[in-house]
Amino acid sequence: MRWTSLLPVLAFVGATAFAVTARADAMPAFHLVLQNHKFEPATLKVPAGTKFKVLVTNHNPTPSEFESTDFNREKIVLPNTTITVFIGPLDKGSYKFYDDFDHATTGVLIVE
Repeated sequence: MRWTSLLPVLAFVGATAFAVTARADAMPAFHLVLQNHKFEPATLKVPAGTKFKVLVTNHNPTPSEFESTDFNREKIVLPNTTITVFIGPLDKGSYKFYDDFDHATTGVLIVE
């Protein structure tokens, strides 16, 4: 098989990757910071019925684990790094999240 016969496949893969990236970029983004073993802000208001992303930055000297059993997510956040957590769509209500490595560090998503 010649490589030129793969050009249509490669074009499709490239277009698909661009579409996925464009959708992720178009998603509403919200920011959380872990600092002094607290989420800032501790309450985050997000839209109901839509997918969104939360960027979690850890300014603590130790790893954290962003976790929620309410919206089924968990992801480790190393010190001085930012992770992206894709969430939703969610119904209106309150959804708790916490640092699984430090259960005193909590927050809530208010979905409106």
